[in-house]
Amino acid sequence: MGGNHTQIKFILLGITDRPSAQTPLFVFFLLTYIVTLVGNVGIIILVRVSPSLHTPMYFFLTHLAFTEVCYSTVISPRMLADLLSEDKTISFSNCMTQFLIFAFFGPIECHLLAMMAYDRHVAICQPLLYASIISSHVCWQLVATSYLFAFLTAIICTWSIYGGTFCGPNRIDHFFCDFVPVLKLVCSDTHSSEMVIFAFVTINIVGTSVITVLSYITILRTVLRMCSVQSRARAFHTCASHLMSVALLYGTAFFMYLQPPSSHRSQDKVASIFYALINPMLNPFIYTLRNKEVKGALVKRGRRFFNHWQHKTVLSLRTSCTKVTDSIE
Repeated sequence: MGGNHTQIKFILLGITDRPSAQTPLFVFFLLTYIVTLVGNVGIIILVRVSPSLHTPMYFFLTHLAFTEVCYSTVISPRMLADLLSEDKTISFSNCMTQFLIFAFFGPIECHLLAMMAYDRHVAICQPLLYASIISSHVCWQLVATSYLFAFLTAIICTWSIYGGTFCGPNRIDHFFCDFVPVLKLVCSDTHSSEMVIFAFVTINIVGTSVITVLSYITILRTVLRMCSVQSRARAFHTCASHLMSVALLYGTAFFMYLQPPSSHRSQDKVASIFYALINPMLNPFIYTLRNKEVKGALVKRGRRFFNHWQHKTVLSLRTSCTKVTDSIE
């Protein structure tokens, strides 16, 4: 190893080096981050308080929303601070921690999307067996296994990158400590590290995408056999939200991670912005605006809140009137 790693500092070059563009970008990404937090936390709360949404699909969705919040939070605040600061240095330990957390939650999202595809597969292709196949116990097992495997992935990939020798210049041409720009700074042989990372990326991205594709091929075959046009439309509508989310994530992930580090270019920043910042913001809208169950739960909760507020207001007015009448008497 090249010296004491704790004394190494990196410089994040960020999204752009143009001063005129940094303030508009700060405003845009600040709004993006706020919408991400409000939308995803809102989904978690809505599912928790709505008994009609206590189903496996929304169980997976709450974990997906939690994942979006976490890995967006590990990137956005630092990136926003760098857009307004001249000092863009980050310590070795902070850089490694940022990558570790991102590498932990990234695979979980892939696994959850695959679980949601399998859930839709069972719901449409085997509806009579749905309750027994996708039970609460099975859901918790799937999610726990996903978190465990993602933890092992994050630990091994982090050590493969940050266990190397860094001899400078330590300028990371990116807005966070992703593995491709950091790996370019390693002076020692990175072939084994690249192979390890490629293997885990293949398992997490390609493996889960294969499960998702196979699930939807089976769903498509089942739907096309349905006699009722209304049943077909309902089945397609049920899967539309999930398919949009899958397309957004895997489209950018395949572009970013399934190519050799030497072939990566400046377009990687744009792809990273989409999967790390834009996609977490869009998911709440995808799952609410196109989902009748979620919209129904939102309306129901909104009515209850309005009725509760109206009842409290009426009681408050009555109490005030009673006090005024008593004082007059």
